[in-house]
Amino acid sequence: MELTQWAYALAESMLSKPLPRRWAHSLGVAERARSLAPVLGEDAALLESAALLHDIGYAPAIATTGFHPLDGARFLRHKEGADERVVSLVAHHSCAVLEAEERGLRADLETEFAQERPDLRDALIFCDMTTTPDGRRTTPAARLEEIISRYGPDTIVGRFIQRAAPEIHAATARIERRLAEATGGPQPM
Repeated sequence: MELTQWAYALAESMLSKPLPRRWAHSLGVAERARSLAPVLGEDAALLESAALLHDIGYAPAIATTGFHPLDGARFLRHKEGADERVVSLVAHHSCAVLEAEERGLRADLETEFAQERPDLRDALIFCDMTTTPDGRRTTPAARLEEIISRYGPDTIVGRFIQRAAPEIHAATARIERRLAEATGGPQPM
């Protein structure tokens, strides 16, 4: 089975019924990933697969630590035998190392999972942080504001996302620049 077909089937089976909004978000993030094909070349399917699976750690059947990047990456590696590059992208998506630090899990994350190439990490940040919880397109600023208002500024997630904001904006800008160069102009949000 092709990597993206496998990722769609697995993500749908784990998220669509127990977490339909999370599933809608994952589908939106995957759609954004497909839009980056002009700058990703042979890694387009890899990014789309990681986009589909990036939040699989929220699935009630596998959530153990409460830190979804770690839970998802462990599940993908140990139960699914997933491609290590997909596993790495899931483990480190959207500046996860900063949230891991807030949770006292940074050493676990960094020891267990290598980082993928910076351009692919940037691409997944772009896809995740320009997609609403319902799967629609948004801006990074609006997405960050939504996360902070949903969780609260003084929670683990609120503190982490505020710390991650500069890198999220920088990664998004880098991808927008690459996409504009590859396609000959700015892309609509």
